[in-house]
Formats: sequence, structure tokens, C-alpha cells
Amino acid sequence: MLASILSWFCFPIYIVQGLYVRKTSMRLSPASGPRSGQFGQGDAELKVLSIGDSSAAAVGLEKTSGAIGPQLANKLHDRTGKTVLWHISGHNSAVAGEIRDHVVPNLEPVDYSHIFIMLGTNDMKNWHSVKRWKKEFGSLLYALRTRFPEAKIYWHQAIDFRRAPALPEPLGSVLNLRVGLLNRKGAQLCVERGAICIPPLPIVEASGYCEDGFHANERGYDVWSDHLLDHLDCEPRTSPAVARII
Repeated sequence: MLASILSWFCFPIYIVQGLYVRKTSMRLSPASGPRSGQFGQGDAELKVLSIGDSSAAAVGLEKTSGAIGPQLANKLHDRTGKTVLWHISGHNSAVAGEIRDHVVPNLEPVDYSHIFIMLGTNDMKNWHSVKRWKKEFGSLLYALRTRFPEAKIYWHQAIDFRRAPALPEPLGSVLNLRVGLLNRKGAQLCVERGAICIPPLPIVEASGYCEDGFHANERGYDVWSDHLLDHLDCEPRTSPAVARII
């Protein structure tokens, strides 16, 4: 409650400094290249969908090969020895309600084994209320669970925005108050609605950002995918003794 009140008290800072940053910031396009692919031969035993905003779309990269989805699929293939199919459904500037209403209903009927939701940043940047986030993100989880009942669904919490080079102070701290509010509610919704909440990256180095100082570069996505992989329910290639169980 205190964080919410404090963030609204700081709303004028968000308006003034946020508009300036928006006006002067670099605009980047999503990565080019295929939106689907496969690692390994034959029929895929694991099928990975990365869905959400610019993080899923790999904004800031030249090629989709460096995106979260392909990197995770490649590392899952290396870890398990299984053939892994991947598909990207990332959309620049998307918020939870848009993914729920316009993307999920139009996805191909693939029996995905793992779904990664990359969402929350734009809801936070657009100053969506916790009530709206609860309604839209919560119903998105329901929609994905209904559409893909056998999939393991993961959502990654937003990082500490004070670390983003593109966000000066005090704007970074103001936005981070909103990050905390949406992260907490998102984690609660994941528990209630059958998804797995992955905590934010504990360390975010400036070298992991692309030239706009806001989106990840290929090195950043590499570190990010390692972090996500640490929270996956999958069997290792080598020995069951080292399996990570979530």
C-alpha cells in the first residue's frame, strides 16, 4: 500500500522526466529472421513458446536467433539431448490485455510443453493500475492454461529498472516502485492460476543492454536465458542426479 501511494505521489516526476526520455530515446525494431525453428532431428519432444512484448520479439537484435525463445530451445536441446521446437510470438509495446485478446486466440494449435510469458514492462511504463494488471494478466494466464492445458507456463518478473542505462534518476526509482507492485501481484496470480513465477535477474550489467540502453543485447539474452533455464522443469542429458526440480 505504501509503495502504491508513494508511486502516485511521484507521478509528476514520471510525467515530466518520462516524456523527455520518450522523446529523446532511440526507437528500435524487432529482430528479423524466422519466428519458428527446431534444434535436433525428427519430431520435437519439447516445444517452446515465448510470448509477450519486445523482450519476446528480440527488439534490439539483428536476428531472431539471439532471442530468448531460440536460446532457451538450444540450451534445452544441449541439456536434455531432446529435439526442441521453438516459436516466437513477441509484439513491440504489447501489454497483457492485448496479448490475451489478440495474440492467444490466433496462435497455432501446437501442444507446447513450455510457455514463457515476457510481459509487464509496458503495463508498468503505461502506469497501469494493479487492479488492471490483475484483471488482464490474470485472465491471460487463464486463457493460456485453457488453450494449452498440458504446458508448463512461466512468467519472468521485471528487473530492477534503476539498472537500465536509459532511465535517469529519479525516473528509474519511480518506475521501480511500479515494478515492485506488478511483480508482487503477478507472483500471486501465478501461484493461484497454475503458472511458475521466475524471479528477476539478480544482476543486470550495463554491457547486457543494446544501444538504446533499455532492451537486452545478445549477451543480455544469453544471461537471461541461463537464468530462466535454472527454473525449468526438464530432465538433463547426463544424469538424473543433477535434475532441477521445480
